[in-house]
Amino acid sequence: MARIKILFLLLIFHAAAFAQQHVYVETESFTEKGGWVTDQQSFVVMGSSYLMAHGMGRPVKDASTTVRFPAKGKYRMWVRTKDWAPFPTGPGKFTISIDGQQAGQVMGASGNDAWKWYDAGVVDITKEEVNLVMKDLTGFNGRCDAILFTDALKFTPPNTLKALNEFRNQVLHTSAASLDGGQFDIVIVGGGMAGTCAAISAARMGLKTALIQDRPVLGGNNSSEIRVHLKGDVDKNHYPKLGRIVREMDNGDPGNGNPDAAEYGDARKISIVKAEKNLHLFLNTHVYKVEMKDNKIAAVIGRNITTNQDTRFTGTYFSDCTGDGTVGYLAGADFRHGRESKAETGESLASEKSDSFTLGTSNLWASLEKDTISSFPETPWAIQFSDEYHIDDTKADWEWETGFGNFNTITDAEKIRDHNLRAIYGNWSYLKKNKADKYAKRELAWVAYIGGKRESRRIMGDHILTQMDIQEGKFYPDGTVTATWTIDLHFPDEKNSKYFEGQEFFAGTKHIRVAPYTIPYRCLYSRNISNLFMAGRNISTTHVAFGSTRVMRTCGMMGEVVGFAAAVAKKYNTTPKGVYTDHLAELMAIIKDETPPQQTLQNPPAGK
Repeated sequence: MARIKILFLLLIFHAAAFAQQHVYVETESFTEKGGWVTDQQSFVVMGSSYLMAHGMGRPVKDASTTVRFPAKGKYRMWVRTKDWAPFPTGPGKFTISIDGQQAGQVMGASGNDAWKWYDAGVVDITKEEVNLVMKDLTGFNGRCDAILFTDALKFTPPNTLKALNEFRNQVLHTSAASLDGGQFDIVIVGGGMAGTCAAISAARMGLKTALIQDRPVLGGNNSSEIRVHLKGDVDKNHYPKLGRIVREMDNGDPGNGNPDAAEYGDARKISIVKAEKNLHLFLNTHVYKVEMKDNKIAAVIGRNITTNQDTRFTGTYFSDCTGDGTVGYLAGADFRHGRESKAETGESLASEKSDSFTLGTSNLWASLEKDTISSFPETPWAIQFSDEYHIDDTKADWEWETGFGNFNTITDAEKIRDHNLRAIYGNWSYLKKNKADKYAKRELAWVAYIGGKRESRRIMGDHILTQMDIQEGKFYPDGTVTATWTIDLHFPDEKNSKYFEGQEFFAGTKHIRVAPYTIPYRCLYSRNISNLFMAGRNISTTHVAFGSTRVMRTCGMMGEVVGFAAAVAKKYNTTPKGVYTDHLAELMAIIKDETPPQQTLQNPPAGK
């Protein structure tokens, strides 16, 4: 009798909850984004993307959308936002209007730098469809994650990640069956230089290939969104075949932070990918979940960063080219984050003790000379500069970098980017005000809002590349990519540390030159997830060795090797490790250009 009563009460509770009318609006799904931009960099800690008003000090155009309500009446309106730079209140102010009438208070200047829901009061909805508008007031990176209307006037939406994800899935139905993205021979996640080159290589070897990228452009750090030039030589290879695809993708050397977006060749990269008949491109798709079976990855789930639609991709092989090692991490791959100790690796350049220190993230910027004098707003919320310390440059280079163990480059991606923005805007405000002879007619032409990461997770393979491998020029039988970049380990600039200890945003380095050396194939697959390749800055190295392997032309060549290896694995129905143990000679023959590309798949062994 008691169990029946409890069940009855539960049913009553469920019915009451179901009767509540929630209208949940993800801002990244706005029909017209105006001048607002979609930011997905913090998906791992937010569970979604959001819109941001990135106007470099000039208010951006309104974002708007049409919202349909299930019924007319009174709804409480909630807005999920934050004050990203409170001092005591920050600059990210915006308002929300319904059919031309402002609803609630000015948002984004609460003095609280945590993401949370703000009560915008009760609104009276008199039509089934209304026009919702977000108006930026400052141009200084105001941001909004979601807007909720609920007829349960005393309801408070959840804010912790787990509860928020559950609520979001319930009201948006994103927990329903995913779209079928298809079955592939290899699914490559990450569309930087490594992933794009891997996808082209695999497709040209005859594999049905999926390339999944979480942004609207390819190239990663070499895209117009981040604007880092390519480094590492492709003309010093032991195997001249490697680097051919990298050369196709190379748009020349526009330098770092060039104000001309076209110099980074976004359209060219996409056109090369789309020309491959075996290659299927999925842009704006953030992979956040994997499905495992028998210690293999069976599928990955990606969410569209604007529509929030999930898509499921199944495959025989997978390659983690995300930089962050996202797929490997989700699959349970062995990985390393931070520095090893000298006692652990025997490297002279290693840290005395292991720690979480990593190279940082850069947000580059550039200014242009104009015909007339211009002003720039006061920035009391930004980092403050002085005659004693400021950075007298018309554009940024790689040194504008935040991280260094003070922030986690994955979970603190938003904090890092925001710290970089506070440095950029604060320094620019000082230059405009105090160095008018040089900067009076200069305006900020471009500031990156997507962070250019250097280091995060490294997925462990059957070989972990070390400083000794590099400096002694060891040539292993499975040596593939020829790498040439110095051991280039960044650290906080000494003068920057003096003025901003623990909050550094400017880097230094000491280049330790090396002779060309080869990266073993065993660094390019996971040692414990049997069908996982990797290419890029997340391959199997120590922190010290990573300082040399991380540059993008080198990463692109890794991707080329992964494409070749996946074709051999497919031919023999084996694992990435099986290619090394049983078919290394064939892989090396392809790399040496001794095997016609299509022969690998056209002539499978009998019975396979």
